[in-house]
Amino acid sequence: MPQMSPSWWLILFLFFIKSFYMILSTIYFKWSPFNNYTNKLIYKLKNFNFNDKNF
Repeated sequence: MPQMSPSWWLILFLFFIKSFYMILSTIYFKWSPFNNYTNKLIYKLKNFNFNDKNF
């Protein structure tokens, strides 16, 4: 097995953290009881409108 440079290990480590975080967030959002509420809230915040009476 060839010797790997520290930067390569750092990239691998960051990739691992990112994938782990994505898996965790997916699990959280899938089985969270507040999933629907959170999605609605995020949608409202993203498409915020001062004239929206349903907010």
